[in-house]
Formats: sequence, C-alpha cells, structure tokens
Amino acid sequence: MNNINHLGDQANGLRKMQKSQVTNTNHKVKVIAVTGGKGGVGKSNVSLNMAVALGQQGKRVLVFDADLGLANVDVMLGLRVEKNLSHLLAGECELEDILVEGPHGIRIVPATSGTRNMVELTPNEHAGLIRAFSELDSDYDVLIVDTAAGISDMVLSFSRAAQDVMVVVCDEPTSITDAYALIKVLNRDYGVFRFKVVANMVRSLREGQELFAKLSKVTDRFLDVALELVAIIPFDENVRKAVRKQKTIVDAFPKSPAAIAFKTLATRSSAWPVPDKAGGHLEFFIEQLVVPDA
Repeated sequence: MNNINHLGDQANGLRKMQKSQVTNTNHKVKVIAVTGGKGGVGKSNVSLNMAVALGQQGKRVLVFDADLGLANVDVMLGLRVEKNLSHLLAGECELEDILVEGPHGIRIVPATSGTRNMVELTPNEHAGLIRAFSELDSDYDVLIVDTAAGISDMVLSFSRAAQDVMVVVCDEPTSITDAYALIKVLNRDYGVFRFKVVANMVRSLREGQELFAKLSKVTDRFLDVALELVAIIPFDENVRKAVRKQKTIVDAFPKSPAAIAFKTLATRSSAWPVPDKAGGHLEFFIEQLVVPDA
C-alpha cells in the first residue's frame, strides 16, 4: 500500500521521536496491549471498561482499536465516527483528525470494519501506522491497544511493542489453548517474558484462580515466562445489559460485581511501572515496533 508513505519513512519517524523526547522528556505513557488469542473472551469489554474506569480516576486515556478489519469499539460505545484508520492510510487526514471522544474524556482511535486490505498490512505498514502516533499533539497517561483475535502478524506486532501484555482468558479449553499459543509465539519469537492475565466471566473467585492455575501449569512446563493474575472478572448479567445500552458496565451499573472488578483492575494498573527508557509521548511504543526491524 503506497499511501502509507505519507506517514513518513523510518528516519523521519525516528527524528520525530527524538524531537518529542527533547520537548516532553518528563511525560511517560503506559502502553497496554489487551489480547487473548481466541475471539469471544471479552477482550474489547475489558479494554473499554478499564479505559473508562481510568478516565473516571482522572487519567488521560487513548484506546486504539487495533482490530483493523473488524472494528467494534466505537459501536460498543454508540459513537458516531466520520473518519477512521482507512482514511488515515489513504492520506486523507492525520491521526488527530480521526480521534473521537468517549465517556469520561477517553479518546478512541477507530479502525474500520469489513475492509479486507486493512488486515493485510505488511510489517512495514504496521510500523508506519504506529509512527503516526508520534504526530499527536496531546499527552496521554495510558494507551490501551485492543488487538484482534488470533496470532496474526498484526496482533504480534502490537503486542510485542507494548510495555504490558494483558492476556484475557475465560474458562474454556479453546481459550486456554489459544492463550498459550499466543504467549508461546511472543515469548519464543520476540522475547516477551512477562504476561498479565485477566480471568474473565468466571463464576467465582476460586474458578478464576483455578483458570489461572491451568494456564500457568502448561506455561511452566514448556515455556520460560512469568504470568501474573491481575484481575478476576465475575460473570455478570449486567455486562450484557450494558452492551445493549452501548455503554460500559462501569458507567451503566457502577455497583455491579463486574464493574467493581474493572475499577480494581484500573486502579491496580496505575501502579504498574513505566520503563525508565520510555521518553515523552509514545516513543517507547514506536521504538519497540520500528527499531527491531531497522
């Protein structure tokens, strides 16, 4: 896709990073990739509820809908989108132009749905897409990257670039198998060692702990990785009701069990450290995606 060239070549992207580091050296952005391998585990719900909960806590949050072919974040929030990533890649606008505001001041980078060429970007085009983030004028505290399902190059690119990889699993054999496959590829091919795990839609605290134990048992046997259980989200009928209202459960039913769990996850994530080598803006995210291929 030649139109990606308008985002600038790799050298220009790195120069922008260096300039940003000079002007904004004190601000660091926490980048969290929310993934899971299998579809249907509630990954986007986790991303959005965590984002809104952080927004409620006064954090400046940017959500990147990185499911470039089957986007749904804007639909889940009932937001009107005039331009999306396809317009950006076509050279029709800048990244700032496509951002839409969600609840509690969070901002969304909308992808597109049903556009085949969006899921066939080359690794260099993935890098060009991420470099576009360096053009943003606003500062954010947290960037949440809601990846697609599976272990495509796109999912792996975004996951390996993030500071924290949060794997969402539910109590189904296929979910555990696919989560393991994702962790295995990221570990063996890209050297990702630490993974945060969210046990989603479980019936009890004990079920969540047992689910984490199942995943840990297989990773401990075959991989050299460190898993951390960061949240147990209970099955809650109010999640379905909130989805129908096109709202997050933390907004629609703030006192429900799942909403409380999401708020706890958001609070906990605020204490996760940002690596010292991260500069201002989103350089860490960009560097990790671009530099290994330089």
